Amino acid sequence: MPLLRMSARALFDQCSDGVLFERLAQKYRSVLFQNPSSSERRSWENSLPALAEVLRDAGLDDVEVLIEHQLPLTSLRADVVLAGSHPTTGRPSYVIVELKQWSEAQLVPGTDNLCLVGGMGNRPALHPVAQVSRYCDYLQDFTNVLSVQEDAVAGVAYLHYAVDRNVSELFRLPDARAQLFTDTSRGELIKYLRTRLSGLDGSPEGDSLLTSPHAPSRQLMRAAAAEIIDGGEFLLMDEQEVAARLVKRAADLSRQSDQKEVIVISGGPGSGKSIIALHLMGHLLRNGRSVVHATGSKSFTTTLRHIVGTKDGRIPKLFRYFFDFSDVERNGLDVLICDEAHRIRQQSARRDTYAGHRSSRRQVEELIDAARVPVFLLDEHQVVRPGEMGRVETIDEAAHARGCIVRHVDLNNQFRCGGSRAYEHWVLRLLGLEPGGPIPWQPEENFELLVAESPQEMESYLRDRQESGYTSRMTAGFCWQWSDPRIDGSLVDDVAIGAWRRPWNLRGEQPINGAPISSLWATDPSGFGQIGCIYTAQGFEYAWNGVIFGPDLVWRGNRWRAVPEGSKDHTVKKATPKEFDHLMRNTYKVLLTRGLVGTVLYSTDRETRAMLANLIPTGINPVP
Repeated sequence: MPLLRMSARALFDQCSDGVLFERLAQKYRSVLFQNPSSSERRSWENSLPALAEVLRDAGLDDVEVLIEHQLPLTSLRADVVLAGSHPTTGRPSYVIVELKQWSEAQLVPGTDNLCLVGGMGNRPALHPVAQVSRYCDYLQDFTNVLSVQEDAVAGVAYLHYAVDRNVSELFRLPDARAQLFTDTSRGELIKYLRTRLSGLDGSPEGDSLLTSPHAPSRQLMRAAAAEIIDGGEFLLMDEQEVAARLVKRAADLSRQSDQKEVIVISGGPGSGKSIIALHLMGHLLRNGRSVVHATGSKSFTTTLRHIVGTKDGRIPKLFRYFFDFSDVERNGLDVLICDEAHRIRQQSARRDTYAGHRSSRRQVEELIDAARVPVFLLDEHQVVRPGEMGRVETIDEAAHARGCIVRHVDLNNQFRCGGSRAYEHWVLRLLGLEPGGPIPWQPEENFELLVAESPQEMESYLRDRQESGYTSRMTAGFCWQWSDPRIDGSLVDDVAIGAWRRPWNLRGEQPINGAPISSLWATDPSGFGQIGCIYTAQGFEYAWNGVIFGPDLVWRGNRWRAVPEGSKDHTVKKATPKEFDHLMRNTYKVLLTRGLVGTVLYSTDRETRAMLANLIPTGINPVP
């Protein structure tokens, strides 16, 4: 959905009188729960009038203009989508326009789709033609009404402040679907738009695009094996492609360079960190590079091993743990991909390692030393246990101490494949991980947030979702005893709330009575019958997510209170009160952000339930 839609004529008029920009800001605040940045407003004020003048001069006053159009099942927004009919065929025709204020730019040496832009320092940006071309592919792939018309969508990158000679290197990237225009070629842009759009009213085509059903998003684990072995399952967008290109470039240069590059990729849930990791695994393996994927999560690594092993039994050995690199050859790998790097610990020693055999290096140093190109993907808000040291600052310090070049990519403004950026921001405000305090939830089209009056109501709703074909799981804070199965193999209903009782997911790696092993709880269809905790949910996603706030984090007055006595996690309870409070907020942040389609909340505490019900206007309605 766009923030605003109007005719090209209305766009020109509202740019002229200035009313457009305040309307955009108001809509931005209502949709995303935050103010647009000064750079965002500046881009509207500078770029939209330039486009409006082009459309006026092209005689396309009646074309429909969708401003800041959200691509389906993501939080990525195209600057503008022009909707209308094709001048020759009369069929629906759409042009995605990426507007840039760049006045000069050049390619990053050794790449064809990364740019260094004047005024942006040394931070690479994705080539605007590559960016808009991916938007075209994505919109067509995920919008049903476009799936039967191959040439329905085209792309334009318009650098309205630039002249050709100052961006000449950017013209080296040929693309059949998208074209680059500058102020020098403004007349060519007008001619091009006339070949894609007629002067007729474009509002019917705009309606058709906005009301079209969307194809389902591709869940990570379902496509992991195909991505690694065959490639091409996931389309990398914007900063995801920048990150992947930086790693590929560093790998190409690593055997000739005397200086190592360390790539640090930060991003919240669903921003594509693991998609990038799996894409790189496949690309590097197919190109003869030695590459290993490592995490600090048994569940995540076991699941990846299980899934890729079904297609090629040799590949699971390439999925390792962080502690496996304490005694390996220095720079023995071309690339080491450290996924879920927020789970890096101070030391790598296993419990069974003799003190005399333990490495004197920190775990982050071991990981940097193990490969010519170490890659770290992390979310600092997912540190949930004492001793986890995976922070950008920690990695930077260790890398610089070893004389490495460090390159950063921030995915935090990047799309989520499914899910909701507004919801993620709402969660951060709810838990006090961003300033400003909790705010009411504003219902949106692509994501549902519900509050349940009882665990029975939550479970019944989610079971209906599961039976309708949506993966659904229930999770809870670690506030109940976690028992071993009984002698007869039945699970103990440890999670007890009044008369409602359910078991935790299995502890071990042997399935019992139809319940999946611990590591596969989030992905095995039979996992719905058990309650997951932070250690089995972290790193995974499912369509519908149920979260039970336990007595370890409750709302009192106008603030959260972390209660160590309410927790059964004996490791986390050893933390200082301040650290325990921080870990609890991070824990629930992780639990709350697993859902792609919707989330249902419940708290065992009466005052917390009342606070949540006050913020969330929608309760559970019976599923038809």
